[in-house]
Parts: sequence; C-alpha cells; structure tokens
Amino acid sequence: MILAVDNINVYYGAIHAVKDVGFYVDEGEIVTLIGANGAGKSTILKTISGLLRSRGGSVRFMDKNIGSLPVHQIVGYGLAQVPEGRAMFLQMTVEENLEMGAFTLPKQEIPARLGNVFERFPRLKERRRQLAGTLSGGEQQMLSMGRALMSQPRLLMLDEPSMGLAPILVDQIFDIIGNLKLSGVTILLVEQNAQMALSIADRGYVLETGRIVKSAPAKELLEDDDVKKAYLGG
Repeated sequence: MILAVDNINVYYGAIHAVKDVGFYVDEGEIVTLIGANGAGKSTILKTISGLLRSRGGSVRFMDKNIGSLPVHQIVGYGLAQVPEGRAMFLQMTVEENLEMGAFTLPKQEIPARLGNVFERFPRLKERRRQLAGTLSGGEQQMLSMGRALMSQPRLLMLDEPSMGLAPILVDQIFDIIGNLKLSGVTILLVEQNAQMALSIADRGYVLETGRIVKSAPAKELLEDDDVKKAYLGG
C-alpha cells in the first residue's frame, strides 16, 4: 500500500468539507475519486499534498505519516500533484516551468530529468523555449504533468486533467495517463468525466457532500445503476 488515508476531516472555516474520509491506493494502481462539483475531491488531494490540514485522522504515504509535513518535504518523499487549472508560470518558458518541478533535486540531476520528460512529451521539447502562456490548453496540461514528473514521483495525483479540453485532447491526455501507469507510476485521479476516469482506473470511490458513499472496482462502478444515473448519463 503506497497511500493510506484514514478518517480525515477538513474544514473551510465553519464548513465541514470532507467528513471521515478513508481510502487507500496500492502501488501500480490508478484509483479515481468521482463525484459532483463540491463533493470534496480536490480538497482531499490538497490535504494529501499538504496544502490543507485535516482535523484528526491520518495520511500515510509509503508508511510515513505526512499529515503535518510541509509541502516540499512531501514532494521530496515522492508524491506530486498536478493541480486543477494547470497553474502555469505563464511568463516563463516551458523549460523553466519544468525546472520548477525539480526544485527538491540537486542541479546536476535536472538535465536527465528534462530528457525523460521530453521523451515522454515530444511536443514540449518542440516548445521548450516558448512561453507557457502561449501554449494551447492541451499543451499546458502536458506541461503541468511534465512538471510534476520532474520529481520522478512514486505517486502522481491528477486533479481534473481533462478540464476545458476538446474531446480529442481528452483522449490524448488519458492515453498519456495509461502510459504512465504502464511505466510504473501510481496514480490518484480526480476527474469530472467519470466515464473516462472509470474506464482507465483499477478502483474508484464515489463522493457525495464530503463523504465516500461507494467504493468498488472501476468496472463494477461503470455498471452500477446509481453511478450511471448520477455521473454517466445512464
């Protein structure tokens, strides 16, 4: 087990956004969290990555309790997040953005990491001197993923990777996610497009108003009548 989340509770002021949530991710899996907007999916990712704090409970990554650690230390342990909305440094070049993803590493390791990312994303190599703000939405998503991969994470968390993309680009991004799994990257995926998420995941958890209400292998959730009605248009 690479990630174990146990009974976390997260608040925004007086608003109880995440309620007694617990789940796990095994090494080599794609696990997806699905649910409506406001269900707490992104809040859970931010809590795991150290951007938010839980009141009680625990978050264990590779058997280390990371619930109170600063973000940079969590990244150093091998956990990286691709945030919702991509969060580019728009006035920096593609290569400069990628180098920001390696801030925890010795400088001598950065060229090799860049080479790995450019091999995985040839489009980024073509655009390496281009300002990130001039890229297309799909290219920005690739850049955000590439930046996270610069730290060679054991667990990659993706927050709404298909948001705002044309269908053909969504297919490309999910092909990339599938290839990442094949290369040994474990993935925790938050995605509004439940059909796409469940089609690529091993297991899934369904969230409603901050609580996990259902968990099962992804194939079972795709056939679940309640899930179909609520999230799959069935």
